[in-house]
Amino acid sequence: MTAPQPAPGNKLTHPGDAADPASTHEVFNQPPALQNYNLFEQDIALKESVTREGAAGAVADLKRFGAWTGAASSIELGFQANANKPAFDTHDRFGHRIDQVNFHPAYHQLMAKAMEEGLHSSPWTHPGQGSHAARAAKYYLHSQVEAAHCCPITMTFAAIPSIRKQPELAALWEQKILANAYDPANRPDSEKQSVTIGMAMTEKQGGSDVRANSTRASAIGAEGPGQAYELVGHKWFVSAPMCDAFLILAQTRSGLSCFLMPRWRPDGSKNPWQIQRLKNKMGNVANASSEVEIRGALAWMVGEEGRGVPTIIEMVAMTRFDCMIGSSAGMRQAVAQATHHCRHRSAFGQRLNQQPLMQNVLADLALESEAALTFTMRIARALDNQHLEHERLLARLATPVGKYWICKRTPNHAYEAMECLGGNGVMEDCIMPRLLRESPVNAIWEGSGNVQCLDTLRALHREPDTLDAFFSEAALARGGDHRFDRFLAQLQNDFADISDFEYRARNLVDRLALLMQASLLLRHSDPAMADAFCASRLEYTGGLNYGNLPSGLDTTRIIGRATPVVD
Repeated sequence: MTAPQPAPGNKLTHPGDAADPASTHEVFNQPPALQNYNLFEQDIALKESVTREGAAGAVADLKRFGAWTGAASSIELGFQANANKPAFDTHDRFGHRIDQVNFHPAYHQLMAKAMEEGLHSSPWTHPGQGSHAARAAKYYLHSQVEAAHCCPITMTFAAIPSIRKQPELAALWEQKILANAYDPANRPDSEKQSVTIGMAMTEKQGGSDVRANSTRASAIGAEGPGQAYELVGHKWFVSAPMCDAFLILAQTRSGLSCFLMPRWRPDGSKNPWQIQRLKNKMGNVANASSEVEIRGALAWMVGEEGRGVPTIIEMVAMTRFDCMIGSSAGMRQAVAQATHHCRHRSAFGQRLNQQPLMQNVLADLALESEAALTFTMRIARALDNQHLEHERLLARLATPVGKYWICKRTPNHAYEAMECLGGNGVMEDCIMPRLLRESPVNAIWEGSGNVQCLDTLRALHREPDTLDAFFSEAALARGGDHRFDRFLAQLQNDFADISDFEYRARNLVDRLALLMQASLLLRHSDPAMADAFCASRLEYTGGLNYGNLPSGLDTTRIIGRATPVVD
């Protein structure tokens, strides 16, 4: 039976498109895809920060890289890497133990790009004015494409200060660690020109309390720094288990010590470091995390025996800084998506970004994002100037403060930005679900919120001058806003007695973060941005959710500053 046909000379009509019987409606009032734009050029706050914090010489390179990070083909790599989880093979088909983690080609392309761009190496291979700031800006752009694979990039980058504590090991490993190339092959490091480095600290019984670790290290011959040991134990959480070597903590007769443990022995045999399974994570999907058993693995002591935590903390400090960058990047991408959508989408007869309530939400999200970036880039400048005592002290205190605050603010920020896109924001072909799932990771990894607060307390006890440096930096904005001046005075007064700091730590660290962000925005950002931040963060208590800015602010200007112009 055939369908009835129209009489000669008649046409089928349709409410959407009379010329196309298959069309049910016209698609309109949808934003264009946010792609094929320059992430650097379209980020006013980032461009200002790069110049201000000493990396003006990197602007041309960042413009080039910004075009790559905004290209549709680059964005697609992020989606592919997350749609295809890594898989794990314990043995090859002949029964040999291989501990092989297999990734989608998109993951390898992202890793290769990151390492070719020197995201793991540039401040070490080209130290000097603005090197950390330039690298932070590039990492910030790259993380917006795909955040999970940045984990091994960060650890490889952060391992250098710790490994350099053992010069003979640095001489063997540093050149390959810093090579701007990517070699994912599961083979001995002696056969490779470039390697990646991981970190293994956490055990089942201790979590963040690494001094409770039970993994044991026994000297094969002579004891002490640089000597060979055999390790037996386990690690409960090892991210990037496909790295070529790991900095690992284990107990010796003198206490917890740091070791460099390769995946392969110098004779080419496999080190008995065995992956038990990959973690089934809610986020950070493209990156592999694992549980491992260590069955007599060969490793070399790094740093002083019994001083494992101070040795590896050099690495941890840098990974915490990258958590700040990554969370700031997640905020920026969320704001870009939300403001772009609302610039093009209409409802109730008006563009969303012109409607007062949506303006309140978008401006609030933009404030949070720029404040996070501005704080992060200031710490980058401090890292570039560690030879100056003020900068060293500032970095010591501001890093745990910033890591705590920025990373903790990200999850609700991601959700609120998702809501701006309505139902489209929940769809897996949109980046927003990935941003939301990724958002808690940096807050928990490398020391959760309480650990950062306790580290802040540790800094205050061991180096009281860190607080003086922090307040003197913040006070550079004194006189710029009466609300800021009151907030500064009250916080200084509250720090006069920190006898119960541990109980009040979150409140005090919250306020330290807000103080620094307000100071930086007052000194360096658009006046509308600084005014809104002081009004909403330092004084006004209208509500806890985003979208509770007080009246009288220039939200249009704030939103315009944050919106990528892509048509």
